[in-house]
Amino acid sequence: MREACGVVGISLEDGQQGGRAAQAAPLLYYALYGLQHRGQESAGISIHDGGLLTLKGMGLVSKALPYERLSHLRGTVGIGHVRYSTTGASELLNCQPLEVSYHGGRLAIAHNGNLVNTEALRRELERRGAVFLTGTDSEIIAQLLARELRRHTPLEAIERLMGIIVGSYSLVILLDGTVYAVRDPLGIKPLCFGRVDGGYMVASESVAMDTVGGTLVDDVRPGEVVVLKDGHIERHMVCRGCPKAHCVFEYIYFARADSIIDGRLVYSVRERIGRLLAREHPVDADIVSPVPDSGITFAIGYSKESKIEYREGLMKNRYIGRTFIMPAQTTRELAVRLKMNAITENVRGQRVVLVDDSIVRGTTSRRIVDMVRGCGARAVHLRIGSPPIISPCYLGIDMPTRAELIASSPSRAEGGRGMDEICKELHADSIGYLSKRGLVEAIGIPEDELCMGCLTGVYSLEIPGERCRHAQALLSEYFSGT
Repeated sequence: MREACGVVGISLEDGQQGGRAAQAAPLLYYALYGLQHRGQESAGISIHDGGLLTLKGMGLVSKALPYERLSHLRGTVGIGHVRYSTTGASELLNCQPLEVSYHGGRLAIAHNGNLVNTEALRRELERRGAVFLTGTDSEIIAQLLARELRRHTPLEAIERLMGIIVGSYSLVILLDGTVYAVRDPLGIKPLCFGRVDGGYMVASESVAMDTVGGTLVDDVRPGEVVVLKDGHIERHMVCRGCPKAHCVFEYIYFARADSIIDGRLVYSVRERIGRLLAREHPVDADIVSPVPDSGITFAIGYSKESKIEYREGLMKNRYIGRTFIMPAQTTRELAVRLKMNAITENVRGQRVVLVDDSIVRGTTSRRIVDMVRGCGARAVHLRIGSPPIISPCYLGIDMPTRAELIASSPSRAEGGRGMDEICKELHADSIGYLSKRGLVEAIGIPEDELCMGCLTGVYSLEIPGERCRHAQALLSEYFSGT
């Protein structure tokens, strides 16, 4: 299961600060460090200095963007991106920001999310002579926008673009020295903005602003375009009336715990999840131990509610990346062995409640249970801070197929595995998943404003199906006028 990227944009006043001209590149660089958890394959920065300059590369921010090269990126406005691929291979050609030409020059774009009408759009663009250099849906967005800029103002062009693309997207667009930040009408992917010294910043998560000493102001609303220019900000509500569909996995796993997403501190949500998990699935045990790092806050909540001692039973190697968003199964399996070690003295002879955020395939969970049991634990009880994942996601999380999901792969006549069977396969003494009701209560957003397709099999784009039908109907009309 993989997530799809983090974006950031910044605009500073073109003046002097502390005796030096304000520069966007160093702030973008450190902001991307704050978003590194959202993507580890590549990173990039685009700066406007009268023209467009882009620096990008493969790997973590520190490798992809050598700091000494930032001095070549001189300008007060720019955008940045960290990537994990959901469309397009993991290679330099697909790194973002992407640059494309339009009638007035060049624009750069960075995208977090996934379109669901990619193939139809690509076929039509190719039929009309478009040439694609990458395998990403982000390039489709960029080419559509470039076409619209022939006849419309940037805001008009973005509004038309939002009428034709369907799926999840948080975009930052660098155009003529201005940053345009766009959040999809359903609000699936997070996007927020805040103040920094001398200007404003937009980012996937508020921690990017914290990293550079900025202050969160507000979330970009679903369907809204935020414009940053010359260190100032404008807000334009472009798409109204669509249901909201915030991704629950931002709260369960993806976002950093110190981020504020749609007005909610992620840490507080996760602690509530742990408390509700303890109420729903109590067990007689000696210690509560997290699967680090993602299970820590859940385990703290579970320990507080259950009054069972919190004690670390596993120690993480902090120099290994997130196995959850590594591209190959063999890589993930090796990383599990490298990144985690049981603390034998803490678990020997103990009945352990092992708390994790979610279970996807189950292979990692089984190895961790075996590791704890192999150190002498008397019992290992798994407690999971999300409901069972039963369906792939098509809106920006590149999950395994349904057959690979442990809670969905069929083994019973009714087509799915029961808790006893999952527990046995994971070598645990018991297992307890948080209920859907408990998850909704912990997040504090109404159920009809959440996207839980991976947990229910009902996807947000199917609920307001009119939007998909409307966009599909627009395809022929859209291209007939171009």
